[in-house]
Amino acid sequence: MHALTAPAWLWLPIVLGAALAQTARNAAQRSLVAQAGTLGATLARFLYGIPFAALWVATLHLVPATAAPLPQFGLPYFGWLALGALGQLAATAFLLSAMKQRNFVVGVAYSKTDALQVALFGTVFLRELPGGWTMVAIALATAGVVMLSLPQKPAAVEGNAWTSRAAWYGLASGAGFALSAVGYRGAALQLPESSPWLAGAWGVLLAQALQTVLLGGWLAWRAPHSLRAIVSAWRISTVAGAMGALASIGWFTAFALTTAANVRTLGMVEVVFSYLVSRRLLRERLARAEQRGLALVLIGLLALGMQR
Repeated sequence: MHALTAPAWLWLPIVLGAALAQTARNAAQRSLVAQAGTLGATLARFLYGIPFAALWVATLHLVPATAAPLPQFGLPYFGWLALGALGQLAATAFLLSAMKQRNFVVGVAYSKTDALQVALFGTVFLRELPGGWTMVAIALATAGVVMLSLPQKPAAVEGNAWTSRAAWYGLASGAGFALSAVGYRGAALQLPESSPWLAGAWGVLLAQALQTVLLGGWLAWRAPHSLRAIVSAWRISTVAGAMGALASIGWFTAFALTTAANVRTLGMVEVVFSYLVSRRLLRERLARAEQRGLALVLIGLLALGMQR
């Protein structure tokens, strides 16, 4: 199906499916952190996801119903793709730096502003100005996610925390994730003759290969024990890779269908999925502030669905 003739609503179920797969991937990654560290668990997602991404690419090229020639890649395509892949890695590094600070909670909260920054960067770099309802959705959903990121006791956040080093790291992390989304969207726009499925499949395969080489090289130099850990824990690493590849295929396909701002805003539903799953497993009641945060996210997503 060509991106220009795909139903206007197709990106909606694709993003919801990607968010569900990412929730499962996050659960698998969390179980790897104790053994391999955060960066090692992140590498497992990329490294073990490559075979699944390659299988999806091969399927699209070989199955008669979807068979198509290789996309016409060019330097602009690889430039946008590199921006996406490097932005994602930088965002992870900044987020880790924020979490090492005393006021790490504020840094994490600031990292959730990536949807707002996607709207800004998408307008500047891609000339894709979000509509009114999209901006309302971004504002509401971001406010809700930030509320969920903050501790329930206000005293837990120091007065100067909002201008601390953790805050700057958090903003930088959000900017990295935003540039990543814009980069992947820009790469997809460089393949106008390819179907969104094919553009998404190749984007995932090439981006994860680049990220594996860069992050794997760094860990081989600085933390080789992390590499040994993800090899030893190959079963859970495979699950993380499979779910990560499935989620990434969804995100990349959606970027070929609609703006980065739309994808990242609806993608916030992952926070709702993750929060409800964790609370369900822990059998804990939601605090009033948490209920309000979730309500804001859901209202924001409903506002996104009201755009024309």
